[in-house]
Amino acid sequence: MIEFESVDKYYGAFHALKDISITVREGERMVICGPSGSGKSTLIRCINGLEFHNSGTLTVDGIEVHAHSKKMPILRQQVGMVFQQFNLFPHLTVLENLMIGPMKVRKLDRDAAEQVARKYLGRVHIPEQADKYPGALSGGQQQRVAIARSLCMESRILLFDEPTSALDPEMINEVLDVMVELAETGMTMVVVTHEMGFARKVADTMVFMEQGRIVEVASPETFFTNPASGRCQAFLQQILET
Repeated sequence: MIEFESVDKYYGAFHALKDISITVREGERMVICGPSGSGKSTLIRCINGLEFHNSGTLTVDGIEVHAHSKKMPILRQQVGMVFQQFNLFPHLTVLENLMIGPMKVRKLDRDAAEQVARKYLGRVHIPEQADKYPGALSGGQQQRVAIARSLCMESRILLFDEPTSALDPEMINEVLDVMVELAETGMTMVVVTHEMGFARKVADTMVFMEQGRIVEVASPETFFTNPASGRCQAFLQQILET
C-alpha cells in the first residue's frame, strides 16, 4: 500500500506538489493524468525515492520514504519503474540488460538470473530478441524490454511514467497490450499516461492533477462520463478530441 499524507515538494521556490493526500491499495491500478507541469511525474518519482518530498508523510508497504532512511534499498527492490526513455545499456544484449538487476541487487547467480530474464522476456512476448542489442530493436520492443527489466526484480509495485510518449503511434499498442496483461495479474500499478483508452480498460481509480494539486479522484466510469470539476471536463474534452 502507498500512502501520501499532506505531502509537499519544492524545487527551490517552485511548489511542485501541494498538500497531496491519497492512498493506493495493494493490487490497485491507478492512472494519473493532467496537463504538462501538473506534478504527475514528480508524484510517482517520490514513491521510490527518485525525488524526496519536503513535508508530509509518504509510506510504501510500511516503509517511510525519506532521504535518510536505511530501508530505501529494500523499498527500491519492491518498487519498479518504467520511464519515457528506455535507458537500456546499448553495449549489452537484451538478455544481459535484464540479468544485471537480479545479479547485482538480488544476488542471483548467472544461471538463475538468466532463467528469470528469459521468463520475463516471454511475459512481454519477445523471447526471440534475447541475444540482440537494443539498437536492433524497435522503440516498442525496447520499451517492452524495459518493462521486463522491472519485472525481473520481482517488484510488488510498478510505476509507469508516460511509457508510450516517446513511441511512434504504430508501436504504442504493443506496449499497452503488455501493460493490460500485467494489470490483469493483480500487480499494484501507478501509471502516468494520456492513453485514455488504456485507462478506461484497466484503471480502478482515475486521478486528475493540475498545478501540483490533486483536483479529482474518481472511478473510470464517473471520471469519463461525469467529471466533477470544470478543469477536468475541459482536459478530457481536449485530449479525447486529439
